[in-house]
Amino acid sequence: MPKLKSKSGAKKRFRLTGTGKVRMNYAFKSHNLRKRSKKMKRQARGTTIMATPDAKVVRRHFLPYA
Repeated sequence: MPKLKSKSGAKKRFRLTGTGKVRMNYAFKSHNLRKRSKKMKRQARGTTIMATPDAKVVRRHFLPYA
């Protein structure tokens, strides 16, 4: 079997933690920020852990060897 390729977009967006969870950036931070509440902008700093069902898809299909 040939090796599977990782999705290059996923390589730039996701990292794995030491325990194998998928770390990601928050969404909705690039423009139209005047509409967003201060609370939302403050809480969306940094990174977060992806939900388990979504992380399963990322690990299986987008980053097969991560």
